[in-house]
Amino acid sequence: MIALAGLSALAPLPAFAQAATQAATQAATQAAAQDAAAIDDGAIIVTAQRRAEAQVDVPISITNLTSDALETASVQQLADIGKVTPALRFDFAGGFFQPTIRGIGTAVTTSGGGGNVGIYIDGFYSPNPLAADFDLISVDSIQVLKGPQGTLFGRNTTGGAILVSTREPSTNGNAFEGRVSYGRYNEARAEAFGNYVLSDRVALSVEGQYRRGDGWQHDISTGKRVGDYENWSVRLGLKADLTDDVDVLLRYKHGQTDDPSTMLAATLDTADFGLGAPFGGIPGTYTTAKNRIATGSVGEIFRSNSDVVQGTIRADLGFANLTSYSQYRSENSLMSQDLDYSGLDIFQLGLPNINETWSQELLLTSKAGPKLQWTAGLFYFQNTDTYITYINNAGNGANERLRLGGSSTTVKSYAGFLDATYELTPRLFLTAGARYSQDKIVDAYWNQQFTTTVMPVPDISNNKLTPRAVLRFKPTDRTSIYASFTKGYKAAISDVGGSCQIPDTNYTCNKVKPEDINAYEAGFKYEARGLSFEGAAFYYDYKNLQVSIYRTGTAEIINAATSEIYGLEGSARYQVTPAFQVSAGASWVHARYKQFNNAPVYVRCAELGAEAAAGCAANGVTFVVVPTTLEDVTMQRTPEFTGFLGSRYEADLGGGELALSGNLFYSSSFFFGPSGVQFRQGSYATLALRAQWSAPDDRFYLAAFGDNVTNSRYLTQAQYSSFGIGANWNKPATYGIEAGVRF
Repeated sequence: MIALAGLSALAPLPAFAQAATQAATQAATQAAAQDAAAIDDGAIIVTAQRRAEAQVDVPISITNLTSDALETASVQQLADIGKVTPALRFDFAGGFFQPTIRGIGTAVTTSGGGGNVGIYIDGFYSPNPLAADFDLISVDSIQVLKGPQGTLFGRNTTGGAILVSTREPSTNGNAFEGRVSYGRYNEARAEAFGNYVLSDRVALSVEGQYRRGDGWQHDISTGKRVGDYENWSVRLGLKADLTDDVDVLLRYKHGQTDDPSTMLAATLDTADFGLGAPFGGIPGTYTTAKNRIATGSVGEIFRSNSDVVQGTIRADLGFANLTSYSQYRSENSLMSQDLDYSGLDIFQLGLPNINETWSQELLLTSKAGPKLQWTAGLFYFQNTDTYITYINNAGNGANERLRLGGSSTTVKSYAGFLDATYELTPRLFLTAGARYSQDKIVDAYWNQQFTTTVMPVPDISNNKLTPRAVLRFKPTDRTSIYASFTKGYKAAISDVGGSCQIPDTNYTCNKVKPEDINAYEAGFKYEARGLSFEGAAFYYDYKNLQVSIYRTGTAEIINAATSEIYGLEGSARYQVTPAFQVSAGASWVHARYKQFNNAPVYVRCAELGAEAAAGCAANGVTFVVVPTTLEDVTMQRTPEFTGFLGSRYEADLGGGELALSGNLFYSSSFFFGPSGVQFRQGSYATLALRAQWSAPDDRFYLAAFGDNVTNSRYLTQAQYSSFGIGANWNKPATYGIEAGVRF
C-alpha cells in the first residue's frame, strides 16, 4: 500500500529494511541487490557509497527516510523532509530552491549558479534550483548524506547529497495503488501507480499525481484571496530483462506547476532591521501581517514545465556490476515578482528561465564478498541555463513587459573517480578514494539593458581533485566506529547575471572562485536489539563561500572569506514494544564566518545622510548594500540547534490495524540575511499528527492527518533587494482526510 503511517528515520524492523533494500536495488545493479540480500536480516540497506551496504557499515552520517516516515511527518514535497532530518534546511529565494546541510548551503541565484547539496533521483543528478523541489510520488526511500560527497558524487555536493529512490516496473504481477486526500484550504490531492506485466521479462508502469488548492493569503490592495495553485505530473516506465545478466529501464516524465506561493511576500518588519517597506512606508500600501500581502496591479506568477527522459542499463559482468545512467532534462519556468513587496508599482520583475541538461554516468562496482570492495566511475554533465529579465510593471503579457536584459551560461563537467574499502583485519577497514574533475563554463553572455544585444564573457575552466580517507573499526557485527577526512567543492561561477552588467564596475565581471571545504568527522553506529543509533562529531574548514548581493534588478555574486563549522549530531530509533516505537534526532551546529570582508549589510538610504539619500532617490531605490567587515558572526540560514521526536503506536481494531503517529520538529533562531547578522527568525516548533486504519486484507485504508497543528508561524523566506525587504510566512495549520487502495 502507498505510504502507511509510521515514523522512523533509522528503523531496523523488517518492513523498514524491506523498503530500504528496495530503494537500494533501484540505485545499484541487480547483482548488487542480490548481494545486499545476503546482508544480515533486519539490517538497513543504503547506497551512500554507490553500492548496496548495511547502513551500520557505511562511514557517513546518513538519515534514511522510508515512505512511512515521510507520511507521518506530512511530507508532500522534497522540502518537507527537513522536519525529520536534523541539520537540514530548505529555503527559497523567490522560486529558487536552496537546501542547506550543517550550515553549508547557497543563496546564489544566477545562471549556472547551482546549489551546495546535490539532488539525485534514481541515480540521476537534478541540477536546476528552479525545479528541484517537487511532489513526491511512488517514493520508496530518501537518503540524506551529510558532509562533503565530492569523491563519489562530485561537483556541488559541498554540504552533502540527497538520494531519492522511487518504484520501478516489476514482472512480479499486475498491480494498482492509489490514494486521494482532501484538506483545509480546499487542497485536493490524487496519486496513482499502476504496474502491468507485458511478458515474463518486460513490465510497464504508469504513475501520476495531481494537487491543487486555494491560497491562504489575502491581498490588501484588492481584498481578494491569492495563491491558488495547481500542479500535476505523469511518468511512464518500461523495464526489460534483455538477458539474465542485463536489464534496461526507460522512463519519461512530464510535469507542470502553477504555484505562486513562493512569490507572495509581505513587508518584513524585524527587531534587528526594522521596517522593510519602500520610502519609509506609505500607510495603506504595505502590510506586515502573516496572512496578508500587498501587491501592485500585475500579480505574482511561478509556472514551470518540465520533460525528463532517462535510461538505465544494468549488467552483471561477472567480476563486477556495471550501471549506465543517461539523462536529458528540459525545464522551463516563468516568474513574475513584486520586488518592493508593497502595493506600489515600483519594480515588478519578470524572469523566464530555460534550462537544458544532458548527463551520462558509468558506474562499476565490485561484487560483495572479497576483502577489497570498490566503486569506479566516469561522469559527463552539460547544463545550459538561460535567463531573460523583464520589467513587468505594465503586466505579465508578452506585449506588456519591457525587456530589461538577460544572461546565459553553458556548464560542462568531466570527472573520473575511484573509491575502495579494504578489510585490514576482520574488524578494521580502510577506505580511500579520489575524484578528478574538470569544470568549464563556455558560451557565457549577458544582454545589454533594454536590448537583446549579446555581450560575450570569457570561458572559465577549473580542475579539482577531491580525495577521501576513512578508518573504520567494528567492535561487533552491529557496531561501527569511524574517523574520516573528505574534501568537497562548489564549482566556479561566471557572474553574467550580476557584476558583468554593472556600469559602475565598467562591466567587469567578479572572479567568483570555487568554494572549497576540508571536512573531518568521527562517528559511531549501532544497530541491534530493537535499537538503532547513529552519532557524529564534525569539523569543517570552509573557504571562498559564494554569496549573492541583490541590487537593482541584479544578483551580484562575491566570495565571502573563510568560515568554520563544527558540531554534534545524533539520531536513534527504539522499538519499545512490538506495538510502540519512538524516533528522535538532534543536531548542534556552531557555524561562523571567521572573517567576512565586504559583507553585504542592508541599510535604509535615509540613514546614510542627505547625499546618499539623494543618490538613492535618483536611482529609484530605498535600500543600499553597505560593504562591512564582519568577524566571528553566525552564518546565514544556520540554526544552532534542530531536532525532532516521533512515535508510532499500533493496535488491532475491527479486525484491521489502527496506527497513531506523530512528529514534533524544533528549530532554534537564525538569520536569513547573507551577512549572517540581519533578518532574524526566532525559534519555532511544528507538530504533525496522523491516525490511520488499515483493512484486515490490507487492500484499503482511511486516515486523518494534521500538519503544523499548533499553528506555529515563522518566516520561510526573507527576500531582500534595493527596492524593499519581503517576508514569506509558513502556511497555517492544515488538516484533512485520506483514503488509499491497493489491488
